[in-house]
Amino acid sequence: MKRRAAVVGLGHQALEDHLPGLLGSGRAELVAVCDSDSTILRRRQESLQVPAFTRVADLLDAVQPDFVIVAVPHHAGRSVIEECAGRGVHVLKEKPFATSVAEAHQLLSICQAGRVELMVTLQRRFNPIYTSVAQFLDQIGTPFLIDGRYTFHIDDPGAGWRGDAEQAGGGCIIDMGYHLIDLLLWYFGLPSRVIADFSAAALPEAAYDAEDTAVIQLGYDSDLYGSVLLSRWAAPKSEQLHVVGTGGSMLLTKSQVQRLDRDGTVVEELARPHAPASAATAQIDHFCRVLDGERPNTCGPEQHLAHAAFIASCYESKSAGRYIDPKEML
Repeated sequence: MKRRAAVVGLGHQALEDHLPGLLGSGRAELVAVCDSDSTILRRRQESLQVPAFTRVADLLDAVQPDFVIVAVPHHAGRSVIEECAGRGVHVLKEKPFATSVAEAHQLLSICQAGRVELMVTLQRRFNPIYTSVAQFLDQIGTPFLIDGRYTFHIDDPGAGWRGDAEQAGGGCIIDMGYHLIDLLLWYFGLPSRVIADFSAAALPEAAYDAEDTAVIQLGYDSDLYGSVLLSRWAAPKSEQLHVVGTGGSMLLTKSQVQRLDRDGTVVEELARPHAPASAATAQIDHFCRVLDGERPNTCGPEQHLAHAAFIASCYESKSAGRYIDPKEML
């Protein structure tokens, strides 16, 4: 029997990932949707043919789903999780997990009190290109340098709630940067020092305060260090992670991972240029397996306290003008 799933928030992420992911799932089915905008709701309901609600509480009471996929603006996530946990409904939440370390701890307590599973959506963890990186890293000697980049251009980087740092919890660091931060923590763990510089200056005539561009420098006790560039203004679109070691290097992009010799010659590579858009479905199916006790939840609240600490250390380092140890933020 398939798990009954509802989607709360019918924005871009739901339309591009979560709804198609559910339609392709062999373990879950869409039983309801919710959005506070009644116009959007009516338009989507016509094509989805499932009950639609403007209030989360009404959806939970009427439909009683097994889990809810939460894809709402950052500041609205906590209230939805509270509603779900209060009724014992599990949550698959669009990143970020929380807008601050304090909220991360609160959400952890809420999930524990409600005895619900929460998993943060990070589709790269379900893509073979990214899951194979650890094996490539094992073959480049001792890694000592990280060069990360995730950039693209949008005409108005401060549009809507994403331009308001109070609502969003920050700008490109906590939003799009969450993906690259997750890769760093997944592959290398929490660094021992972080310092960031960032600005909301790409569009001077616009009134927004959430950073559109950021550079983060980080280091580990193991002498591994490096930097990350994030921007939702800087073209061209680019996503890569380059790790240099004593015996070579590893270069990760969205469609391939390469191991290079010391002189830059490609020794081996794994490419996936025509991959189906299956990561969202794989993630949903994995979450169902977590709920069925078949898989551990490795993207739960406990793990994402580290993400919140890393992000908080970036913002704290800017105001303090010095390196911050993310562990101190916990």
